Amino acid sequence: METVEHLLYTKEHEWINIEDGEATVGISDYAQESLGDITFIELPSVGDEVEQFGEFVSVESVKAASDVFSPMSGEVIAVNEDLNENPGMINKSPYEKGWIARIKLSDSEEQSNLMTADEYSKFLVSVG
Repeated sequence: METVEHLLYTKEHEWINIEDGEATVGISDYAQESLGDITFIELPSVGDEVEQFGEFVSVESVKAASDVFSPMSGEVIAVNEDLNENPGMINKSPYEKGWIARIKLSDSEEQSNLMTADEYSKFLVSVG
């Protein structure tokens, strides 16, 4: 499973890239592989308020439907509209083209509840 060194991760397999009080969010390589071919995604709306670890997005795949949780709290300021037409982009490029949304963060302290890439890699080993 690929992890990206500068990203932070959740135990629910989301990633977040924080830059200047804003963050890009997606699901990890492990999550997209576990889901299988993603066929539909219900994106949040710009302006939605999200809470850390609160339900954020719904993803459907050939295997299952799954909720995606927000790694941090804030306001959705952009969504990846390309995923409406091509949700499988998450499978092909989970860390670049398959990003889900951008959030204006409301509490930078929440970052301490997330894992580094190294910690996430060790967590993946422990979940088997």
